[in-house]
Amino acid sequence: MTKLLKILIILGLIIGITWFVWERIKPGPTKETRHQVLVEKIEAMGKLELVKYRLSDVVEHKNMTAYLPDASVLLIIKADAVGCIDLSKLTPEDVKVMEDSVTINLPKPEICYVKIDHKSSKVYDTKMAFFREATLVDEAFKAAEEEITRQVNKSDILEQTKNNATHVLRPLLEGLGYTKINLTFD
Repeated sequence: MTKLLKILIILGLIIGITWFVWERIKPGPTKETRHQVLVEKIEAMGKLELVKYRLSDVVEHKNMTAYLPDASVLLIIKADAVGCIDLSKLTPEDVKVMEDSVTINLPKPEICYVKIDHKSSKVYDTKMAFFREATLVDEAFKAAEEEITRQVNKSDILEQTKNNATHVLRPLLEGLGYTKINLTFD
């Protein structure tokens, strides 16, 4: 009986050591990712980006239901809004040159885009979200984007775009030899 016990102990030690060594030297999981990137569309761009606003929004979003506890999420959202002028809308009639003077009627400024910066945005807290967390965070991001867009539309970004257009284009036109420069907007 003792010989059998000794053999079992030795066999157990051998199996244990073999398992331990195998766990240390076995190859880890391999990863494979395949991509097939296709260019779907190429567009000529004529938008001159002239001002960029960096915005922050603290969002507390709640989902209230009759059967489950209220789920909430607290986010700090970072977003960018860019004002631009679409120079592709310029026509030859918009540019008038007479000797050393130039008059350019520029298209009206527009908001190029409002975009959430997901890398800089953070989810700070979730409460009672459980399996609803992804949906709750997604809803909060969408609500933040809508509110930030509303606030940008109320801001002076278009006026700032006009001012920056003048500050950017005037030296350029002076460098081309024009001394009298008149920039107007639609």
